[in-house]
Amino acid sequence: MTVQEIKNRFRIIGNAVSLDRAIDIARQVAATDLSVLITGESGTGKEVFPQIIHQLSPRKHNQYIAVNCGAIPEGTIDSELFGHEKGSFTGAHDARKGYFEVANGGTIFLDEVAELPLTTQVRLLRVLETGEFIRVGSSKVMKTDVRIVAATNINMLLHIEKGRFREDLYYRLNTVPLNIPPLRERKEDIPLLFRKFATDFADKYKMPPIKLTRDGEDVLTNYYWKGNVRQLKNVTEQISVIEKNREINANILNPYLPDGTSISVPALFRPEQANGGSEFNERELLYKVLFEMRKDMVDLKRTVLSLLENEEQNLSRKLPNTQIIHKLHQDIDKLEDEPIQIHPVQSTSRSNNPNNGADEALSLEEREKQYILRALEKHQGNRRAASKELGISERTMYRKIKDYNLE
Repeated sequence: MTVQEIKNRFRIIGNAVSLDRAIDIARQVAATDLSVLITGESGTGKEVFPQIIHQLSPRKHNQYIAVNCGAIPEGTIDSELFGHEKGSFTGAHDARKGYFEVANGGTIFLDEVAELPLTTQVRLLRVLETGEFIRVGSSKVMKTDVRIVAATNINMLLHIEKGRFREDLYYRLNTVPLNIPPLRERKEDIPLLFRKFATDFADKYKMPPIKLTRDGEDVLTNYYWKGNVRQLKNVTEQISVIEKNREINANILNPYLPDGTSISVPALFRPEQANGGSEFNERELLYKVLFEMRKDMVDLKRTVLSLLENEEQNLSRKLPNTQIIHKLHQDIDKLEDEPIQIHPVQSTSRSNNPNNGADEALSLEEREKQYILRALEKHQGNRRAASKELGISERTMYRKIKDYNLE
């Protein structure tokens, strides 16, 4: 099957050389059983390539399972992937097969693989090396024959350096690296994608398709597209529904494109979502600084923790590091969960408003809760859509909902 035939079959739009190269690699590797690690920014369409690999492989008549590793709570992910025995934990009323057992002879796509807990990474490494796994609560070794394709939008080498991903697992997954180019490196494809999305939404909403003027196309082509194809599709849908004028010029288009040079604040706290003006932005920047400081502290403690644990594994006798390791685990958990407080500063310019002090005294935890509630309401309780809007993983969203009693 040629690259163009694959594009037609899987509805891939674009003629960029880098895109064709990625499709060609997927086509060539499909006939093998090699593990593939797909990298690329969020919104580039990484999820299409595991389907190409599976459908063009000898395994195409067997099971294909896509698993979002970031959407499964840490406490249950081992059970989901490897299965469990009856009574192995609270709520395990029956034995259950995991994805690796169900997909025997087929393909498993591990999306957001960098989100896997370290304990699960050890189990996954064993599957890759020997094809063996053990159900949760069992001692019986089971065999599986599964092709693994993984994907991530995270810099894995940096993740490894911080002790969050096993280096040996990375190299087992990365037997064949496959990078999906960002949209800004496929400028010639942007007008094609816009026209395709415009036609699709015109059919969906029963209206004439929108068209770009020359200056509108220039703006669209030269925009940074941080959210890649997903962002372009979202912008096209907004314009299709909102604008009465079907010819879209630069003036109409610009309000739909966030300023790519604006200050980047934490995903949960975007200035455009608030009505606080410059004073609100200053507070948000302060939150960002505190966020980054706490993140650096967590990273530093994780690095020390990793070094100490490696030292214990490399020596035959037990070292007095155990208490230090236990304390670091507690500190990291406490640091990650502890809300940040910013106390109000009296300002004469705001003294007439009795609500200002209370608003500024809101903790980060309370602000998080407010934004999560708004996102859930906006998407009618759809946790996946809400987590994407907030820029957090589904696993984090599930944990936050539980922590804040938002069920």
